[in-house]
Amino acid sequence: MSTPRRLLLVNGPNLNLLGIREPGIYGHETLADVERITTDAAAAHGFEVRAVQSNHEGVLLDAIHAARTDCAGIVINPGGLTHTSVVLRDALSGVALPVAEVHISNVYEREEFRHHSYVHDVALVHVVGEGVAGYAIAVARLVDVIAGAAEG
Repeated sequence: MSTPRRLLLVNGPNLNLLGIREPGIYGHETLADVERITTDAAAAHGFEVRAVQSNHEGVLLDAIHAARTDCAGIVINPGGLTHTSVVLRDALSGVALPVAEVHISNVYEREEFRHHSYVHDVALVHVVGEGVAGYAIAVARLVDVIAGAAEG
């Protein structure tokens, strides 16, 4: 069976407010910009993207579970769930797909509670503090991981 040519893009709570919420931290780009950047980056590598954003953890879990049947990997910005959600971490671990964790701001230069990520140890790729351009970086690195797994 060949590797699917699709990536799941997951954006967690409050990321629907990109461009409005704290532009000094997150910039002026919107969620639509993030989805376009990610889709364009994936297309450059021959992948398509299925995007989901929700402020409801269960919606994100369901999308991650569904990805196991038709996606080659997951690009995720869990938002605030990064620091609180064991079940999100378990879902990512449970589907056994390569994961790229993205954070628009540098969470390690912000409040102490943002320094811990439940997703960190299940993600193979980490992109932090690169703004929305970090999504394209994450896609490129994740595609390299997927290609390496297909070869090995």
